Amino acid sequence: MTDTARAEYPERPITWIVPWGAGGGTDATSRMLAGLMEKELGVPVNVVNRDGGSGVVGHSAIAMAKPDGYTIGTVTVEITMMHHAGLTQLDDKSYTPIGLFNADPAAFHVRTDSEFDTLTAFLEAAKAEPGKMKSSGTGQGGIWHLAMAGLLVEDGLGADAVPWVPSKGSAAGLQDLVSGGVDIVSCSYPEAASLIAAGKVKPLAVMSEEPLPGLPDLPTVKSETGVDLMVASWRGVAGPVGLSDEAVAKLSSAMETAYNSDEFTAFMAERGFGKVWMDGPAFGTFMAEADAANGKVMTAAGLAK
Repeated sequence: MTDTARAEYPERPITWIVPWGAGGGTDATSRMLAGLMEKELGVPVNVVNRDGGSGVVGHSAIAMAKPDGYTIGTVTVEITMMHHAGLTQLDDKSYTPIGLFNADPAAFHVRTDSEFDTLTAFLEAAKAEPGKMKSSGTGQGGIWHLAMAGLLVEDGLGADAVPWVPSKGSAAGLQDLVSGGVDIVSCSYPEAASLIAAGKVKPLAVMSEEPLPGLPDLPTVKSETGVDLMVASWRGVAGPVGLSDEAVAKLSSAMETAYNSDEFTAFMAERGFGKVWMDGPAFGTFMAEADAANGKVMTAAGLAK
């Protein structure tokens, strides 16, 4: 077959690997995006969950796939953390970035009846009595643990000034907060929104450059405490190293169209996920910067191997 007769990409179904379990936020957002991209690409896009190894299994499957454009997947913030923790040699350079579609910064939450109305007051109490209060929000070494440890270290406390109680995700950590098992939880605002609406939890501050849309009264961590640290959970799409320019262009174009659709915008707003768009090159730069920043905080907090 001559080059001029070669079929244009894509000409057969695409497999989309999600490195986390079915039913979670990464799974839900990925399936919505894949379904919309399917319409743009004109071929089926089949989502497959490859959970396990704290994200290593699925991220490895994406990186090790044949670079023909027919296996891509969702990469998450953990790819900039796992190698620092000694779990894998994979890092941001193990992929061809296609686009970023979501980012949700860390926020800090206490019970509604907590004595603390500001993050500054909480940190002052932690300095006065190190080890007395406990925190949670995810497993040991997860992104929300990194946010809490980073906050403490950057504010001049040790990472163990507020001991971390590992949980199976933010939902479990928030329930522990409500029941009195811990004193503060770091997780995204959307993850805590239902308990905030129910009057059981109150947010103190968010790790973003600007206040969250629609929440002008929730201060940023920087404005409240002076700590200039940004930690966020994020999700993007990537393939293995070596994807052709044609495949990247087609995938990125389809992804951007899907991202900008009314359907995807409504889906993300309804569930409280932050929409952030970056094309492949910008996403690649973003991942490299996140890798360096997270490695620095993990080392300072004693979470790096």
